[in-house]
Amino acid sequence: MTTIGARRGRVQASGAAPSSASASRAAIYLRVSTGRQAEHDLSIPDQKAQTEAWVEQRGWSVVAEYVEAGASATDDKRAQFQRMIERACDGENAFDVVVVHSFSRFFRDAFGLEFYLRKLAKHGVKLVSITQELGDDPAQVMMRQVIALFDEYQSKENAKHVLRAMKENARQGFWNGARAPLGYAPPIITAALFDAVQKGLAARNPNVAPPRAVSGPILLTGLAACATCGGGMTLRAGTSRTGQVYRYYSCDNAMQKGKLACKGRSIPMAKLDTLVTEHLAARLLQPDRLTTMLTALAGRRTDRQAALDNRIAALASEAGLADEKLRRLYDLVEKGLAQLDNVLKDRIEALQTSREIAIAALERAKSASRPTHDISPAAVDRFARAMRDKLSSGEIPFRKAYIRSIVDRIEVDDRCIRIMGRKDVLEQAVLAEGGTAAPMVHSFVPKWRARQDSNLRHPA
Repeated sequence: MTTIGARRGRVQASGAAPSSASASRAAIYLRVSTGRQAEHDLSIPDQKAQTEAWVEQRGWSVVAEYVEAGASATDDKRAQFQRMIERACDGENAFDVVVVHSFSRFFRDAFGLEFYLRKLAKHGVKLVSITQELGDDPAQVMMRQVIALFDEYQSKENAKHVLRAMKENARQGFWNGARAPLGYAPPIITAALFDAVQKGLAARNPNVAPPRAVSGPILLTGLAACATCGGGMTLRAGTSRTGQVYRYYSCDNAMQKGKLACKGRSIPMAKLDTLVTEHLAARLLQPDRLTTMLTALAGRRTDRQAALDNRIAALASEAGLADEKLRRLYDLVEKGLAQLDNVLKDRIEALQTSREIAIAALERAKSASRPTHDISPAAVDRFARAMRDKLSSGEIPFRKAYIRSIVDRIEVDDRCIRIMGRKDVLEQAVLAEGGTAAPMVHSFVPKWRARQDSNLRHPA
């Protein structure tokens, strides 16, 4: 997030200072088994509160949080779990310890628990349970394995009894839940009512920008926000006793809900419009400043891409090694040199699991790869000049569109205006033919000209 701080009357650049390293950096993992628990139970909030308090008591810091809302721990097919494992093993040392409420939150399979414990240990990451604190001596390790076996046994027993109850429920003619087969039950409302409700929900969706925020006559509508409550700043107009018309950006929460919602603040519309456009032109849209920002962004992106390339190569090697080991075991069995006993079956299953995990992580790593762009000084200069002209002149809707293409939020405080945007968005705007192409305009229409039947752009 790029922040340009501007005090009224002068410009001030601001940035967040990096936090100091703590004794141990902790990632907390929270899980419940079903979606119903995730929606209606208190387990996740309770796990979160207890683990955070436990971490705080030891003077550690929580640097990551992974919440698995509705997933069984009998296997590793869990999105957040895999994200956590991949992050712990990507070589960047993101955290030192994984904290869970109990080992059953992490895994309900003894083999799986030991497998991932050792995988984490190879990368210097420990697994800690706040309710089952165990050491690393042989007796404590044995106790952990006994706990894991009991968790696995309890999970299988619960599954057995649940399945028996579901069979009896079905035998008596009752529906066991989940999604009913197509045509199982008749509709309980008409199609017209359903469509009307969907339209109402879409109209009230807070993630969709209303037309007035995109093409209205007020320059900073939808961008200006109150620093105290975070609510939008909207137009408030009136006429003085002398007949002079005044216009202010005022906190909408204070106007609509009163001083209990927000103390409220106002700023003349012309003053805020001028401050924002002039400081964008003077501080951001200068070739030297743009080049510095984009060069720093490109450098960080190059470093991340290099680390990602190394990660992709390591995962490809890991998947290939597991595949080669499996092929050798299959050859031994086919040639009669090895007997397919339980030990060999377990080994094959472990290798298959390792290969599948590596392949899945490899696909995720490849999807995260992004190309780097070289932006010429001439393109930066063209973009800066074009944007300065477009922000200072022209119709309000077009000026607003260009501001929204590089600015996410304008925070109005008592003595400071903060203009915030993202460097990657700025980079994409510069890449749009060096400023010659119109930047993308955020629209309240989800898909523009979905039927492709009108107002088509010329192919050239």
